[in-house]
Amino acid sequence: MSAPLAGRTALITGSSQGLGLEIAKAYLASGAAGVCICARNAAMLETALAELRELAARDQKVFACVADVSRPDDVDKLMEQALAELGDITILVSNAGVYGPKGGLDQADWSAWRRAVEINLFGSVLPARKLVGHFIRRGYGKIVQLSGGGATSPLPGLSAYAASKAAVVRFAETLAEELREHRVDVNAIAPGALNTRMLDEVLSAGPGLVGEGFHKQALEQQRSGGIPLQQGAKLAVFLGSPASDGITGKLLSAVWDPWLELPQRLADLDSDVYTLRRIVPRDRGLTWGEA
Repeated sequence: MSAPLAGRTALITGSSQGLGLEIAKAYLASGAAGVCICARNAAMLETALAELRELAARDQKVFACVADVSRPDDVDKLMEQALAELGDITILVSNAGVYGPKGGLDQADWSAWRRAVEINLFGSVLPARKLVGHFIRRGYGKIVQLSGGGATSPLPGLSAYAASKAAVVRFAETLAEELREHRVDVNAIAPGALNTRMLDEVLSAGPGLVGEGFHKQALEQQRSGGIPLQQGAKLAVFLGSPASDGITGKLLSAVWDPWLELPQRLADLDSDVYTLRRIVPRDRGLTWGEA
């Protein structure tokens, strides 16, 4: 489909730069009727809005709202304005996120640790919570949550990020089950190792705070250029389009998973494929621990 998002409208959080802005560009290129971007930094948001308006067709509506999506009052105002401007919201993309404090748990500033969880987890939950009733009433909707490596493997020195991103995935899996009967699909994306401001933070922190292995990995990522932002944006387009209808409750890798093939595998997806789960001994060929 040349315009897979034709007639659809989207709210994209954390979209003044990086992957969020790239997703907004991809949504416009994919024919979305309207896009609302939001972030905390007004100046950066205004710059992003100007860039998007240059790309938008005459009949595509693009506007911006300054909001901190970890704060309920901000989210209430954001949703009121977005619905008033767009008239409808078909897709919610929750992209706002931070690494938070770096270093061992005993070294991390507690206020910064808690704030990272608020931004990553509450910033994903609150917009979805506000839109659930809207999606149920219209009998259809798409919710796309941004996760990452922090959800699938330990990240020493980045405990707030790892814990909150794992929580985002389990939240998406749970909300997917709550909304399944209402034809609202909820999924999470692992976009891969991106060369964004978050990579710069890791490099600046140094191996003493994020660990030798992770810092070395970051240096190699910087040299190689990382995963293109467009890869994650393409998956976000797919998950916002009718092609992904019925795919829900999944954590999908933009890089490694054959997500374009998934519409032909819906029967197989009615399982724990692409979900977080506990590994038991028999999964690793061990015979002990069996009841």
